[in-house]
Amino acid sequence: MRPLAPLLRTYLLGRNVSSVEARRFSSFKSRDELSMEEEAERKIGWLLKLFFAGTATYFAYQFFPYMGDNLVQQSVSLLQVKDPLFKRMGASRLSRFAVDDERRMKIIDMGGAQKLLSMLEGAKDDCTRKEALKALVALSHSDGAVGALHQAGAIPVINSTPDSFDDAEVTSYKSSLLKRFQDLKYNTNSLEADQSR
Repeated sequence: MRPLAPLLRTYLLGRNVSSVEARRFSSFKSRDELSMEEEAERKIGWLLKLFFAGTATYFAYQFFPYMGDNLVQQSVSLLQVKDPLFKRMGASRLSRFAVDDERRMKIIDMGGAQKLLSMLEGAKDDCTRKEALKALVALSHSDGAVGALHQAGAIPVINSTPDSFDDAEVTSYKSSLLKRFQDLKYNTNSLEADQSR
């Protein structure tokens, strides 16, 4: 029996040693898993931060024109630049800014209507005409702004704007503006005056 006892003891000790090693290995494995989980959480955290920063930037860009008189003045000033791209940017900003009667009249008071009409009159491409007409349509939702546009001589300028075969929006904006003038009884006197010339 004695020779079996040392064998049994070494077998049991070997088993204990292997279980201790297994425990150590499993603790190393759990540490590795924890570090991998922490790294994954950090990466996901950065992705979420980037997503929220991108979303905030997008909304800031969308609502940037609504933030004050200075930006409206800058947008009106862009209409005077020779480059059509800057004119289109200014008109686009004004069309986004003109969301209520107070803001529309602010644009009119800053000379935006007259500069939009000058932009429309001098436009050589459909994109520039479209942005100018779009901004004028945005302004025309206010009766007071329509009156100011009429006084600025908008009807002859709009009538003389050529229709576009490539961009249907140009024709749509043009007819929408003329209909708005007609609904408010501005169109008949101006057309008769233009025809008598």
